[in-house]
Amino acid sequence: MTQPILYSLQNCPYAMRARLAILMSQQSVLIRAIVMENKPAELLALSPKGTVPVLVLGTEPNTQVIDESLDIMLWALNLSDPDNLLYAEDANALPEMLTIINENDQQFKPNLERYKRAKRFHGDDEEECRLQCEPFIQALEQRLSQHPFLMGSTPSLLDFALLPFVRQYSRVNRQLYRHSPYTHLQNWLKNHLQSQLFSKAMLQYPLWLEMHEEYILGKPASLKT
Repeated sequence: MTQPILYSLQNCPYAMRARLAILMSQQSVLIRAIVMENKPAELLALSPKGTVPVLVLGTEPNTQVIDESLDIMLWALNLSDPDNLLYAEDANALPEMLTIINENDQQFKPNLERYKRAKRFHGDDEEECRLQCEPFIQALEQRLSQHPFLMGSTPSLLDFALLPFVRQYSRVNRQLYRHSPYTHLQNWLKNHLQSQLFSKAMLQYPLWLEMHEEYILGKPASLKT
């Protein structure tokens, strides 16, 4: 059986969330590391929008392409969810998680990009941009003041879908973040970033276009093509 292929970019938050879910679901995929400045022709042929992550299932003529990070997460966890990240016993949990993930992707992420840009280029609107991010961050802090993870006492899809974006937020103005009142969020983020899972998800692979070697996600052993 042909293993799925995942095109991935090291620090892209969307690719990070996909890698986290694949690892949590204990699926095995071949990872092709890329950079946006030199996209493989194979990637563009499969997904013309040219963004990552892109998951390729099967072989021609029955190839299936999944090129949205949340869809990749759901693909993986619907195959295997040993830690019950989907909260299967609660019919309302997944719709709630998807609503918050959509808010992250459609509202918080654009605000975060403006905040990052203002900080990088010393814009006079940096504080204004930061304040636009605050309602979402405050809502997460409120959730985490009630239980250790965003949906309850155990991790969920929501935690791993939002983790890369909260990480970005914390790094825009590190000093301000460290002195913020978001103590529960800080502990939540620190525990995730110090986990073995996150280390595996952030393992850096040689660029596929340079080496033409494929690696199994989470494992250093390579499979030459």
